[in-house]
Amino acid sequence: MKKLKKTKNKKPTAPAKIAKGKKNGTQKRDAPLRKELAYLLKGGGAHVHFMDAIEGFPEGKRGTYAQGLPHTGWQLLEHARIAQWDILEFSRNPKHVSPEFPEGYWPKTPAPQTDEEWKDSMYAFRRDLREMIRLVENPRTDLHEPLSHGEGQTILREALVLADHNSYHLGQLIDLRRALGSWPEE
Repeated sequence: MKKLKKTKNKKPTAPAKIAKGKKNGTQKRDAPLRKELAYLLKGGGAHVHFMDAIEGFPEGKRGTYAQGLPHTGWQLLEHARIAQWDILEFSRNPKHVSPEFPEGYWPKTPAPQTDEEWKDSMYAFRRDLREMIRLVENPRTDLHEPLSHGEGQTILREALVLADHNSYHLGQLIDLRRALGSWPEE
């Protein structure tokens, strides 16, 4: 895996379709939807935040399989990071090329090579999630217009797919941590 460079709040490479002529009507009506989408992407409510499941993951167990579970913590974190990055880039960059499916969406090893690699992946996950939330919250982003480079996908659809995907793997991470005896039970 390439080492990710830590960058300061970089602006999107290309904006999503900008709403034209809808400044007062659709944008005002979409404000509650944008708020709910951002809330959904951030996590919380009915479940813990994604980062809560990652930040306390014991270093010595990040590459450990638990009986009956198919993935390690590293595999789940990296998969979620790669998929989230892909959804974000597809949403904002018409020239984006997705990784090969499914092999391009999973790390090659069950464990990170270094603690720094784990931290870089966490940082990139957090950064890309913030970027997607910013895209959704931007009143100039048309949530409903099909992306010019897609097959009918919209920013609304991509945000929902991302929230659903992250939530699914969040559940797997918590199950894994419980099976490894590293989830703080209340």
